[in-house]
Amino acid sequence: MYPVIATAEQSSPVRRASGDVANLGTYSCFGLAYVLGHGSAALSQGDNPLLDLPGWLPMVLLGSGLALGTVQATRAALRAQRADTDPATVRTGQLLGVAWVTALAALFLAITGLSATVDHPDIQTLLWPTGSGFVVGLMYVAEGAARRNLLHYTLGTWLALTSTAALLLGTPNFYWVLTLAGGGAYALATLLEHRRLASNQH
Repeated sequence: MYPVIATAEQSSPVRRASGDVANLGTYSCFGLAYVLGHGSAALSQGDNPLLDLPGWLPMVLLGSGLALGTVQATRAALRAQRADTDPATVRTGQLLGVAWVTALAALFLAITGLSATVDHPDIQTLLWPTGSGFVVGLMYVAEGAARRNLLHYTLGTWLALTSTAALLLGTPNFYWVLTLAGGGAYALATLLEHRRLASNQH
C-alpha cells in the first residue's frame, strides 16, 4: 500500500501549480488509521463490546497509520518545496510546517492540563481522538486556503466539525463517528485526489 503510493507519486511527472502538494499517500494512510484504529476501538469498547480486543491494539493501529501518514505528508511537502521557485510560496510552506508543530504541542498541553485539573477518568480517551481530529482539520483548512486546494480545505472543514460533534455522543459511540465520518471522508478524498493528480498529468 504505502510503497506503491510513494513510488507512483515519485515516478509520475505530475505538473502541479506552484505550492501544490500531492496528498494521495497522506489521505490513504490517515484513512486506514481512522478505520482500523477508531474502528477497532468502537468494536471493542463500551458496556457490550462486539469484539474482545487488547486495550492497546486500537491505539497502536491508529498511531501506526498516523505516523506513516505524517511521513508521507512530510515527503510530499518537501518535494513540492524543492520543485518550487517562488520564495514566497516556499516560505508559506515552511510556516505551515512549523504551525503543525505548534498546534500539536498546544493540543498536548491542553489535554495534559485538563487531565490534571478535571476529575474525569475518561477525559484523555475522549479528547485525544477528537482533539487531534479537530487540530488536523483546522490545519487542513489553513493549508487548503494557503495553497488554494479546495479538496484539502473541504476535508479539513469536515474533520474539524465531525470530530468535535462526536464529543456529544460519549464512549464508544464517538468512535463510530470518527470511523465512519472521518475514515469515509479520507476514503473519498483519496479517490478525488487520485483523479486530481491524474488530470494534472495531461
